[in-house]
Amino acid sequence: MNKYTPAKPAGARSVDEITGSRRLRRMRKADWSRRLVQENRLSVDDLIWPIFIIDGENRKEPVPAMPGVFRMSVDLAVREAERAARLGIPALATFPNVDMDLRDQTGSHVLDPDNIINRATRAIKAAVPEIGIITDVALDPFTSHGHDGILRDGIIVNDETVEQVAAAAVLQAAAGSDIIAPSDMMDGRIGAIRDALDDNGFQDVAIMSYATKFASAFYGPYREAIGTQGLLKGDKKTYYIDHANSDEAVREAEQDLAEGADMLMVKPGLPYLDIIHRLKEEFRVPTFAYQVSGEYSMIKAAGANGWIDGEKAMLESLLAFKRAGCDGILTYFAPEVAEMLRG
Repeated sequence: MNKYTPAKPAGARSVDEITGSRRLRRMRKADWSRRLVQENRLSVDDLIWPIFIIDGENRKEPVPAMPGVFRMSVDLAVREAERAARLGIPALATFPNVDMDLRDQTGSHVLDPDNIINRATRAIKAAVPEIGIITDVALDPFTSHGHDGILRDGIIVNDETVEQVAAAAVLQAAAGSDIIAPSDMMDGRIGAIRDALDDNGFQDVAIMSYATKFASAFYGPYREAIGTQGLLKGDKKTYYIDHANSDEAVREAEQDLAEGADMLMVKPGLPYLDIIHRLKEEFRVPTFAYQVSGEYSMIKAAGANGWIDGEKAMLESLLAFKRAGCDGILTYFAPEVAEMLRG
């Protein structure tokens, strides 16, 4: 003991006596040992890239609220799909920004076999058959009011909407979609879609249910991207889950699995890691999360302003999904992360 070392009070225990010689810092002391005991890892196989599609040729429009994200015409989407395949990204999820003159109260353009989503699916599958295509049958990109279902007398009608999204699912499967991912949150939609797909010979097309889609404030930039932000009358709380509820989310997931869902999705992502963990523990089925536009834009904006290290925050946020139990993540960061992982 030197003169700067304080005397240990009589009867005080040593650190070894307190910890029983178990010192958890031992495996944190070096990079190699931290890597050796790392419990969760992020790989390119965990990534699904959502992209936005518009009409025209050689068109590329920035989404102002989502730095680095663009709406693109089908020909450019094909090129991005080729890039994704080179990077090893397993799948794309496509979302349309439909011309306003094609939108109406019922979203009827979703039933056009040649609408922009179906054209994009056919073109991407023809050029890059090895990449997975995930399509949504919700009506919000196709309605004049921005809701996910058919609006009648101020009410989103459930059963008529279900009938329409099931028919749209068949058309998307016929175009080459590998996974139908219905985000509308109508009751009974999964069973109706499964029946429609099976009855039309698409038994091998899977369903990724947006089983727990919450009424969230984090969707704003996405609505700008698909052109519904200024259209929405009222809100979506009559069909999305209250963000205060977790037991209800489990019941939604259980019902969707019983109706034939092959996998579950939680949306948004980071604010709902507890839901992801509950669903994975409860059902032990493939479970995904959508790191939504608001989550992406917050990290991008804070990084651009120097408030956080954007790259590190991006990777930390994605690893959090893996730690919670996710098998995969829909994220706008996908190509950026894939480039980093390859490098």
